[in-house]
Amino acid sequence: MTAPPQPQRDEGQPVGVRAYAEAEAAERELPTLLSGRGHPPEFRAGVTAGYSWALGREARSPVTGAGADGVPDMELLTAEIDAAVVREDEAAGDPVTRDYVRGVHSALAWICGYSNRRV
Repeated sequence: MTAPPQPQRDEGQPVGVRAYAEAEAAERELPTLLSGRGHPPEFRAGVTAGYSWALGREARSPVTGAGADGVPDMELLTAEIDAAVVREDEAAGDPVTRDYVRGVHSALAWICGYSNRRV
């Protein structure tokens, strides 16, 4: 049995509005960025999932399950942000889902340039 092919890393390829290397560096800093801020585990999991998918490490997006071959393009990233906003509203009574979706939204908002906060 062979492992599925992994997306090729291309440091010149953009991830949203960020350079691949910049997004990858932010992902490496997540443990530090998320520690000590009182974020619930579900939020941290959402942030991690958002970065991992945006960097092309996951085949399915974290909110909608949309497929992407490698690094998703800006259109797919922004569609996932939109879906996160809707899902967050729908999950008002479910704090676990709400916090996860907020984490995804936070990660993707930075990647797409809608926020200056990496988390």
